[in-house]
This record gives sequence, C-alpha cells and structure tokens, in this order.
Amino acid sequence: MEQTFRQLGALLLGAIPTAVLLVLLYSLYYVILHRPLEAVLAERRKRTEGAIEQAHADIAVAAARATEYETRLRDAKLAIFKALENRRKQAIDARAAAVAQARERAHQQVAQAKAQIEQESAAARASLNTESDRIASQIIRAVLQPAGSRPAVVGRG
Repeated sequence: MEQTFRQLGALLLGAIPTAVLLVLLYSLYYVILHRPLEAVLAERRKRTEGAIEQAHADIAVAAARATEYETRLRDAKLAIFKALENRRKQAIDARAAAVAQARERAHQQVAQAKAQIEQESAAARASLNTESDRIASQIIRAVLQPAGSRPAVVGRG
C-alpha cells in the first residue's frame, strides 16, 4: 500500500505543474477574454435598454403629437362645418328675402292690375251709362215722334 501512496504522491507531484498551468490559463482567460466580453455585453445591454427607453419616449411623443393633430383636425372640421352652416343659413335667408321681395312685387302688381281693371271697369260703366242714356233718348224720341216723321232706321248719333 505504501507503494500505492508513493505512486499517488508521484502522480500528484506531476499534476501540480498541470494544475498551475490550468489556474494560470483560467486567470489569463478571465483577464484577457471574460472581463472585456462582460464589459462589451454590459455596454450592449445598456445601449439596448437606452434605445428601448428612447423608443418608448419617442412613441409617447408621437402619440402626443397624434392626439394634438387629431384635436386640431377636429377643430378645423368643426370650424368648416360652422362656416358651411353659416353660409347655408345666409343662403336660406337671402332666398327668403328674395321670395318676400318677389311676393311684395307680385302683390303690388296685382294691386295695380286690380286698380287698373277697376278704372277700366268704371270707365266702361260710365261709357255704357252714357251710351245707354243716348240710346234710351233715341228710342224715346223714335217712339214719341209722329208716325209719318219717323226715320226708317235708327242711326247712331
């Protein structure tokens, strides 16, 4: 058994330089490759998170601008609709005024025509009265005249 321990001791003594080399290699790996890699990954993570935060901020700004744009667009549409409604109301008022003016002119023309017809009717009545009086006088004269002196045809005079 002693021999086994010696062999085991010799193996361990031969493994010491390998263990030292392994520890040295791990230390070199850690210093040369692992630390810079972690630093690069940390920087990348930081930049990625910063970009994500910036993207969220940009999205919030864009949403605020979109809301402002929609508000301004709604206000502009409302102003246009109000202007159209005012124009429509003005057109309706102008049309109503034109209709009222046309009615007034029509009433005036009707009144003038009635007055003219009334005048013409009065003139015709007067003329008929005068004519009927003249014809009545002629008839009376013809009836009252002696039979021999009557004219054969009653004429106008």
